[in-house]
Amino acid sequence: MNAIIVDALGAEKGYRKFSRDVIGAGPRSIAGVLERSGLSCKIVLAEHFLTRKTDFVNNFDIMFVSGMSMDLPCIIKVISKWRKAKTTDSPPVIVGGPVASDPYTLISKTKCSIAVIGEGEETLMELLKNGLADGIIPEPHALKSIRGIAWFNGDNIRVNPLRPILPKEKLNAFFPSVERIRDYPTFWACRVYVECVRGCSNFYRTKITLPDGRKCTNCGNCFSGSLSQRHFCPQNIPPGCGYCSVPSLFGPSRSRGCKTIVKEIKSLINMGVKRIVLGASDFLDYQRDELVYPDPLTDPRYPPPNYEAIEYLLSEIIKIPEVASGEVYVSVENVKPNLFDEKAAEIISKYLPDTTIHIGCETGSELHCKLIGRPSTPGEVLNAVKIAKKYGLRPYVYLIHGLPGQSEETVNATIDIVRKVKKYVEKITIYRFRPLPFSAFGDFPTPPPAIKDPLSRKVVNEVEKINKEVKFRLIGKVLSVIVAEPFRARRNDGIGYVISEGPVVVVKNAGNKIGRKLKVRVTRVISDRLVEAEEVSE
Repeated sequence: MNAIIVDALGAEKGYRKFSRDVIGAGPRSIAGVLERSGLSCKIVLAEHFLTRKTDFVNNFDIMFVSGMSMDLPCIIKVISKWRKAKTTDSPPVIVGGPVASDPYTLISKTKCSIAVIGEGEETLMELLKNGLADGIIPEPHALKSIRGIAWFNGDNIRVNPLRPILPKEKLNAFFPSVERIRDYPTFWACRVYVECVRGCSNFYRTKITLPDGRKCTNCGNCFSGSLSQRHFCPQNIPPGCGYCSVPSLFGPSRSRGCKTIVKEIKSLINMGVKRIVLGASDFLDYQRDELVYPDPLTDPRYPPPNYEAIEYLLSEIIKIPEVASGEVYVSVENVKPNLFDEKAAEIISKYLPDTTIHIGCETGSELHCKLIGRPSTPGEVLNAVKIAKKYGLRPYVYLIHGLPGQSEETVNATIDIVRKVKKYVEKITIYRFRPLPFSAFGDFPTPPPAIKDPLSRKVVNEVEKINKEVKFRLIGKVLSVIVAEPFRARRNDGIGYVISEGPVVVVKNAGNKIGRKLKVRVTRVISDRLVEAEEVSE
């Protein structure tokens, strides 16, 4: 049996506009399970699937699709094309990823066979054992017993109970496909995510009253209860920052083993990968779960990071020759500012000097932070970016506009904090709040885009202005980039990705140098996201 895995992550209506150099871990994890079960599979980007002729789909018997909530329009197009091209009446279509967290909408709009909710490895193994490995949708009696799925049961959509989260030993038994990285046309230029930690340690909860009337009663479980008690809320308010569904779907933080992570990185490098991202909701949660074992890690502030385990992991990664020589760039993704102290910065900078470090802020108001369930404060964000800069790291900061509770006061506080962090950061990334199923804010309405909301526009304008100012610091600097694809607006020019991370670079007259590693000098700032550069001789 042959399976096709369509990576629709970030594709929205069918084309990924932003973060085109990102390859997430999800589709490779699916491929790893299929390979473990003896199935042949191939990963295809959604935009390529939609633009190819339909005859190629007859090479496959099963379709898997991975996407986020915002990617539903694209997923509808992908499944429609698959259905029209297949000669069989009901070729199986399995959809997973964050989009499956709202299975009623997903299934009713796409008519997919099965939605996999939350962690998918064991769920997929059960589906395969019950007939999916032969290209057959399991019988209803089998589907009823498989946790973590939603499916059509006659004319109705049935949602089974969620599957318990994978314990560490089982999580480490699964290994994402390495071979399938080559299915991504520009994998050699992309940031390839390697999962280090699954889940999140933040089991605080929002204090904002939810649309159905649920509200915090200040029972104290979130902050002072035992680590096991923090799982439970008398009001059934989902844990974590109000806008995030990770704790609900993936549970407390659990770390992959060092040997497993290093093995995956080495294998990806052997395939030709040049840029690795150590992925986690918070990299500083790495093996922090071991410090509280056998209790679950449900406290985002205590104990402090497992410095010894982090140092050991990074020291093993830096032993890889291609990493040690600088041929391959390794970066850390997210850290909670309340855990990012001088000791953590010293360890990270020792092994990954000059790496980027991504720090969540979301709102500049300390009160708003507490109300939405954030474990850290804007003051801790400012302290974290200062520490990062002190140790030669390159901080990025995240914000969200349109959050429940946003007001003129919170926006002014956010503008104040971004002005304070400006001289320390390389970039401020701002997103519009989107309600996610299984998050506390899942039933709040989607706010209007910033252009239609004066408060959101105010903070977005400030962020765009600062990001543009930061880009001007690059004029005249020489950067190492990999040219990944032609620039859509000017085909003679190429899109280059900075190997050590940075802005997207439009390289003049490099449209015919795809795949080349070039030294370029930045000549001008095009926008808050783009700079222009010219190739320089070695």
